[in-house]
Amino acid sequence: MKIDTPESAEMMKPCPSTPNCVSSIDKDTQHFIAPLHYEGPAADAWQRLLEVLSTLKRTRVVTSKGDYIHAESVSAVMRFVDDLEFFIDTNENVIHVKSASRVGYSDLGVNRRRVEKIRNRFNERK
Repeated sequence: MKIDTPESAEMMKPCPSTPNCVSSIDKDTQHFIAPLHYEGPAADAWQRLLEVLSTLKRTRVVTSKGDYIHAESVSAVMRFVDDLEFFIDTNENVIHVKSASRVGYSDLGVNRRRVEKIRNRFNERK
């Protein structure tokens, strides 16, 4: 895997050992989730991702800098905050993704489902 810039690689760390995180940069099956694939200009894919994030309830983009996005998603009932991170790898035409709970041990699959929802909406907007 090639990472577009060292800055992005530093920002997105691998998942902790707890099962409340998924990431496209992790190699183990418990945490791994496929990155978002795109065709065409990277800038168009990036804009499409930002549009998708704006459609998610209780989710806000905290940082959008260059090839990196950090967003927060708040759970409906308990108001827990989960972190979403994305960075674009223009060499591979993928957007790497990480979704992780800040607290607790298990997330009951919430982070994996969230990323798949983002993937579905991202792909619908092609």
